Amino acid sequence: MCDTCGCGHGNGLTFRKPGEEKSNEHQHEHVHSHEHEHSHHGDSHTHAHSHLHAHAHDHSGHDHEHGPHTHTHDHDHHHHHGDHPHQHHHADHDHTHSHGREIKVETDILSKNNLLAERNRGFFEAKNILALNLVSSPGSGKTSLLEKTIKDLGKEVKFFVIEGDQQTMNDANRIDAAGAPVLQINTGNGCHLDSDMVNRAVKQLQVEDNSVLMIENVGNLVCPSLFDLGEEARVVIMSTTEGEDKPLKYPTMFESSDICIINKTDLLPYLDFDLEKAKEYAMQVNHHLQFFELSVKTGEGMENWYEWLKERMKSTKSD
Repeated sequence: MCDTCGCGHGNGLTFRKPGEEKSNEHQHEHVHSHEHEHSHHGDSHTHAHSHLHAHAHDHSGHDHEHGPHTHTHDHDHHHHHGDHPHQHHHADHDHTHSHGREIKVETDILSKNNLLAERNRGFFEAKNILALNLVSSPGSGKTSLLEKTIKDLGKEVKFFVIEGDQQTMNDANRIDAAGAPVLQINTGNGCHLDSDMVNRAVKQLQVEDNSVLMIENVGNLVCPSLFDLGEEARVVIMSTTEGEDKPLKYPTMFESSDICIINKTDLLPYLDFDLEKAKEYAMQVNHHLQFFELSVKTGEGMENWYEWLKERMKSTKSD
């Protein structure tokens, strides 16, 4: 579960290479926000769950609803006989809804993710794999940037790509056509990748030593900022079509990133976008950010990005 939005991956999580049949990966390691609809008449009742919880129930003869929340149940209800109306007393319930409990669950989730992220990072370092986590809102040009980078540098650098999206193989097929081994992770209802998904994907993809692993995260500037994947650097991509105030609206993402790529600079003459103001806002959030201003479509500015990539690859090998 994302500790902010409550997204759940459930049975919608899949790992697939281009050309492979779709196979579900059941993911029950996340805590999910959920809804209960109890309609009890006699001893019958129904539950709608998309997760695993241990519930101890002893229900009889009552109707109630619970909105979406994470909780434990300890129900001890009085039995009702006949068809007479009755009152449902909440004193019969012990529902733990305290904020302290919620914070503990969220902390546990991120702690588990961070522990596995460190294992990923150790693996990447041992294999001289430069792992980059590409994050952005939808439509910024992440996949196009990857396509062009792979085509232009494919003879010099061995690329492997993990694609994250809620649905479809579209991006994986594009990367496959560009010439790089790729694995698509479809997250279902999930809005981000986590370190466990990356760990499993790297094994399936069989990422080679002395290579570059590009992880294209789910298009979202909120939730992916919270999840360390074990990457060496996080690259946030924004475009001139989005507005220069993106860093102020989504500060956590820009604060946690190392590189900021501003794409679609070829459109600047046609847009009301202040490039310097965008960089100023980003620097207010994170003064360590390194910027690349480029146009994937025209190729302008791409060489600077390539030089950084090759230099970072050299430093990874020397370390």
